[in-house]
Amino acid sequence: MQKTLRPLVAEFIGVFMLTFIGAGAIVLNTYRDGSVGLVGIALAHGLALAIAVTATMNISGGHINPAITVGLWSTGRIGWKQAGLYVVAQLLGAVVAALALKGLFPIAAVQIAQLGTLRLATDISFTQGILVEAILTFFLAFAVMATVVDAAAPKVAGWAVGLTLAMGVLAGGGITGAALNPARAFGPALVSNAWLSQLVYWIGPILGSVAAMQVYERLLLKRDAV
Repeated sequence: MQKTLRPLVAEFIGVFMLTFIGAGAIVLNTYRDGSVGLVGIALAHGLALAIAVTATMNISGGHINPAITVGLWSTGRIGWKQAGLYVVAQLLGAVVAALALKGLFPIAAVQIAQLGTLRLATDISFTQGILVEAILTFFLAFAVMATVVDAAAPKVAGWAVGLTLAMGVLAGGGITGAALNPARAFGPALVSNAWLSQLVYWIGPILGSVAAMQVYERLLLKRDAV
């Protein structure tokens, strides 16, 4: 029982951290008239993910993202039952983090920012949003494979993954919000009841993650290093 529960608790805490810090930065940015800014929001997401991945790597593998879990499942590195449990734990972590933000931050800031719920820019189509999320998540999943999964990779813990997320937020934050993570999008949307293009944040990241991990697994991974 403990063997099953430990990785699920780790994934829950990791996604809670990412959502509370990342979405919290957006709420604070709204409450303080833009004082955090896009760079601050990117760093909040990136640093939170870097620490979450580093802290959970030896327990759960440091997925902290349903899209990463699905990508690893596509390569056969995790079974479907365990993958399903991971996704449930990740979604719960995001929802509880959003509930915590709702209870702790000023009501006006929470309502205006909708708990950091992500949305597409008004001049971006549904398809464009999916493609942006897919491309940015491709980079994120590629970093996971290259620095976390690959046994021959340089051991830089989760910092390469966190920096990749920060890069993604800087590049795509003004277009899609740059979720790169279905759980990060789902938690605030559920608690604030703001379902803004939610499918974009599932389809895009999952497609990008599966593509990146398949490319790395089939074309780049040294078989004697597996």
